[in-house]
Amino acid sequence: MNETALTVRQTARPHGLAIAEHFAFVESPLPAPAAGSALVENLYWSVDPYHREMMDDVPGGFALDAPLEGRTLGRVTASRTPDLTEGDIVFHRQGWRTHAVVAPEVVRKLPLFEKVPLTAYLSVLGGTGLTAYVGLTRIARLQEGEDLFVSAAAGGVGTATGRFARLLGAGRLVGSTGSAAKSAHLTGVVGYDAAFDYHDGPAAELLGKAAPDGVDVFVDNVGGEQLAAAVGALREFGRIVRVGTIGQYNTPHAPAPRFDYADIVEKSLRMEGFLVSNYRDLQEELYAFAVPHLQSGRLVPDETVVDGFEHIVDAFLGMLRGENTGKIIVRDRTQIAA
Repeated sequence: MNETALTVRQTARPHGLAIAEHFAFVESPLPAPAAGSALVENLYWSVDPYHREMMDDVPGGFALDAPLEGRTLGRVTASRTPDLTEGDIVFHRQGWRTHAVVAPEVVRKLPLFEKVPLTAYLSVLGGTGLTAYVGLTRIARLQEGEDLFVSAAAGGVGTATGRFARLLGAGRLVGSTGSAAKSAHLTGVVGYDAAFDYHDGPAAELLGKAAPDGVDVFVDNVGGEQLAAAVGALREFGRIVRVGTIGQYNTPHAPAPRFDYADIVEKSLRMEGFLVSNYRDLQEELYAFAVPHLQSGRLVPDETVVDGFEHIVDAFLGMLRGENTGKIIVRDRTQIAA
């Protein structure tokens, strides 16, 4: 085990795009667990779109010059509590660092299902998958045969939404993404029926071609023009599930989308946002739904894996630029052959 630890700290607030200079790697002596805690050596890290929003000066946002936080998986290497044993693989939120001292109440021991890779606990079985599952089953209340439009469909939540929707019996699946290659991945691999590159023209026209008969549900990860297009395409009693607004994270003062507000009333539409942190009690339900499909091969996690903690900032910035397909995960180099 390494004798030193590395943490990533935010050193400045971005104004627009986040850049590498907004972060710093800080080396320190390996922390020692106090009584009632344990030392965890982190193995896999999640970088997520919401981290960009937390970089701004907002309530609950990241503090400057302090270790950043995020979802991570690690192995207990030293324990001073009977609730955690050396060798336990745990999930916790003290990411963006190589080591963390944790108390039992802030970690979750992973069940380590047979034939399920560890990375899945940060993708389809983690916060990404839980977001997709909650959005479909609790917010949209998806019914068998209903048609969906998903923005940022090639990202972590978008791919999980598409795969879960297919397993739940959805009808036509339409996704938007940022390149022709990603569109091909959505239709050729993930299971979408149609996909378009939002750079190719007005969103309303592109969506109209991909879903000429409209849709019942819109899962929105972007906001902006695509939200406006979806309002026009939704059928009567349609639902909009607001997951995020990644399209505005780097342009916080962008104008709000313009759409016909009369559509909300005339088509009896419903728009609802949610925070996945309010639905953590559904974690076991997600396992029950997704694990059998993972074990059978019907569900395949979509992941972009980056090797080396030293590349975690690059991975985060690359995700904001749309360089990943599926959930982006950073892996400790020692896990490459694991």
